[in-house]
Amino acid sequence: MATAASVRKRILVVAEDTTTRNLLRRQLQEVEFDVTAAHLADLLERLPEYAPDVMLVHMSEDRAPLLRICEKLKASPTYRHIPIVLLAPSGDAVAGDTLATAKVDEVLVGSITQAELLARVRSMVRIRQQYDELERTIEMRMALSYMIVHDVRNPLAAISLYMQLLKRKAQLQPDQIKYLDLALGEAQKMSSFLDDMLMLSKMERGRLSLSHSPLSLDRVCSSVVEKLTPLAETQSVHLQIDHAPQMQPLMADVTLFQRMLENLISVALKRSPADSIVTLHVSYPRAMQSNGEAQALPLLRLSVSDQGEPIPVEDLERIFDQLEAVRLKERGRSDLGLELAFCRMVVDAHGGRIFAVNAEDGGVAFIVELM
Repeated sequence: MATAASVRKRILVVAEDTTTRNLLRRQLQEVEFDVTAAHLADLLERLPEYAPDVMLVHMSEDRAPLLRICEKLKASPTYRHIPIVLLAPSGDAVAGDTLATAKVDEVLVGSITQAELLARVRSMVRIRQQYDELERTIEMRMALSYMIVHDVRNPLAAISLYMQLLKRKAQLQPDQIKYLDLALGEAQKMSSFLDDMLMLSKMERGRLSLSHSPLSLDRVCSSVVEKLTPLAETQSVHLQIDHAPQMQPLMADVTLFQRMLENLISVALKRSPADSIVTLHVSYPRAMQSNGEAQALPLLRLSVSDQGEPIPVEDLERIFDQLEAVRLKERGRSDLGLELAFCRMVVDAHGGRIFAVNAEDGGVAFIVELM
């Protein structure tokens, strides 16, 4: 059985000039590589067919289209891991700043020997192998995490069920019921956290499909506020809604959207000091604008505002990234976790955007816009 190291690596040579393509193929073909040549015009369309391990791209005089395609590839989740080596002519034909900002992994300028070319390509192949190994390791860890989270849900559900039975059938004192309610609340938090972990895993794997249906903001907001009001009361925080009437139909995955809203309010509650207010504000900017600029406005703008400490400006974007959120938590930001990363994935899946801003009079507003 062939090992990963013994399999001949696929090198894709991209050049508009036939002579250049043939020269590069000859320099690589007789060694340990399988070499394929391609034109720039049909590169994107046929890239899945080529499935290269490394791309070797020759820069022609009309370099703008080539650089745009390289930029597209590096922005693509499917192709950004493919190393790109750019072969550029020497002299004044190429500006230094163009090469510095090119979305490629390696730039070779001027005439190079076959030995130099092979050394650079082999280096890119090793980088690709390291990337693939890292991806496999991450995938295995994610699969293990998914399995653990999934297996923990069943005993946690049993614990919650037995506590509910105990509350209904046992003759408990008021203080005992109070502590039992606290335990049930913590079990519910854990269950919600596990649900978020499973959803994050599915989204990252591309296995989460949205189930769109009519979204009633009145019903969703009322349900979320009713569910989280007891938690707010235990923290002496007032939870209020400022909700404009829904003026047009909206389609969304209602279950995910409601979970996203619960997470936003939960984060705001964690950040809120006693005797403060958390406000859920809902508006419909596009429906309120009748002129030609209406189409540029969001269908829905939803914000959750608290009166806690402001978030450092440099962290306002990081808090929505799950890896950065873990780092922030390790640095002592106990009010931030994976909830906001889950919210971003849900909003992105709906074609919207989510961001946070520090309010001038204190606190933070977490804002969701659906277009």
